[in-house]
Amino acid sequence: MRAAFHLAARYVLRHRIQSALLAGALGLVFALPLCLRVLIEHAQQELRARAAATPQIVGTRGSALDLMMTALYFKRENLLPLPFGALSELQHHPSASASTTAAAIPLHVRYQAQGAPIVGTELEYFPFRGLRLAAGKQLSRLGDCVVGATLARQRGLQPGGHLFSTPEQAFDMAGVYPLKMRVTGILTPNGTPDDEALFVDLKTCWLIEGRSHGHDDLKTDESVVLTKEEGNIVGNAAVRMFNEVTDANIASFHFHGDVSTYPISAVILLPTDAKAEALLAGQFARSKEQQLIRPRDEMEALLTQLVRLEGFAASALLLTATAALLVTALVFALSFRLRQREFATLEDVGVSRVSLISVKVLEVLIVGLVAAVIGAVLLSGSSFAAPYLLRWAL
Repeated sequence: MRAAFHLAARYVLRHRIQSALLAGALGLVFALPLCLRVLIEHAQQELRARAAATPQIVGTRGSALDLMMTALYFKRENLLPLPFGALSELQHHPSASASTTAAAIPLHVRYQAQGAPIVGTELEYFPFRGLRLAAGKQLSRLGDCVVGATLARQRGLQPGGHLFSTPEQAFDMAGVYPLKMRVTGILTPNGTPDDEALFVDLKTCWLIEGRSHGHDDLKTDESVVLTKEEGNIVGNAAVRMFNEVTDANIASFHFHGDVSTYPISAVILLPTDAKAEALLAGQFARSKEQQLIRPRDEMEALLTQLVRLEGFAASALLLTATAALLVTALVFALSFRLRQREFATLEDVGVSRVSLISVKVLEVLIVGLVAAVIGAVLLSGSSFAAPYLLRWAL
């Protein structure tokens, strides 16, 4: 047996490229279904955990999936905005007692900072998601932001640094400039999409949107005044607009119009008990303008479709693996047929037929063992890369 193994090993090493290709193909096709299973299981765990931690979400009527992806994963979807004034109405159901109220956390997800989502919210969001500061301090004024751990590491951000918002259009005729935001804090990592986002208060989001602005004092500089009418001063095009909030100019920033009509993307509701949750669900079931979703239910429906797709993919991969196995068997059969003279010579010098069969079997086993090692490496790699692949996909 030792001699047979020596002959088999020497042949495999002599034809290392052919053997490596066979082993790689086998390892890949047999590892793919297992890797797919690992990725699906990790995705299910991550998606379920994020959804289960969010009791209810309110938004305008439309796609429940878009609303969920906006509120949970900060994806800008084609959603009509909620008016900010609806926030106070959501916190107290008119037919509920004081014990059945719900805390409400607004979210405004529309803008980005060089690819990273800018999430406008309130301070209650951070304890709700278990987010703590690793460095710096919390939001304290207009124009401040705190940054997720992954985003801070990727861009080398520290408290005191700055980030610019990204304009929606290269040439903004409305004159909404990129806002230079001051980084006040870095959040601890928690393995969720929060790590890759930056957070501001709602007023800073509205400032990016152009609903607020700051400029030079028109009362002290007559050269930039266009008209004066009954105490209302209108500036001309020479008025300098500020694209950064500082201690020196923060008093000049002001909002126009009714703040209660300003947009938000969604509201996370945290009912105090099951009764409040049921009352809120009943209230929004009759609403024609707004909808309330339970992320856990919506996520289960999404995962059901994902499992079905996994079944189709696994069937396709199984067929591919079968084809690869048949091709490998054909390659070995042709190889052994071409080596008939070699085997005949070995038999002439006294090598038994049993030993020759052992050589053939051992060659197949060596290639199969290498394929198993390659498959194990791919499987462990997929387990390691699963969290990163999921974040990239979402």
